[in-house]
Amino acid sequence: MQDAGSSQAEGDQRKSRYALMDKVELEALTVSAIREHRRLLEADQAVYDEWMRASEDSSIANSVLESLQEEHFARQKRAAAQQDELSDMLDALGFVPAVPVDDEAS
Repeated sequence: MQDAGSSQAEGDQRKSRYALMDKVELEALTVSAIREHRRLLEADQAVYDEWMRASEDSSIANSVLESLQEEHFARQKRAAAQQDELSDMLDALGFVPAVPVDDEAS
């Protein structure tokens, strides 16, 4: 339970920090975070797909499968933390800024 309280305090501190930011600066930071989140999800999906393909191939060693599984779970944990941070930004901003999918190269 102590970890949950500590995590809650960190979340409140982030929310407070974002609430104090200039809205234009916060919007730019949020757009950047959304783009990063999209990149993470795409990379995470690639690891998951590789893990699933390897699971179906009986010639793949168990150690490789375990490594892919561990990587997938670690990525899920990082993505959840990044999503929490993004959520705090969006809460402070008050809206979801438009970030076109084809705008990733910018």
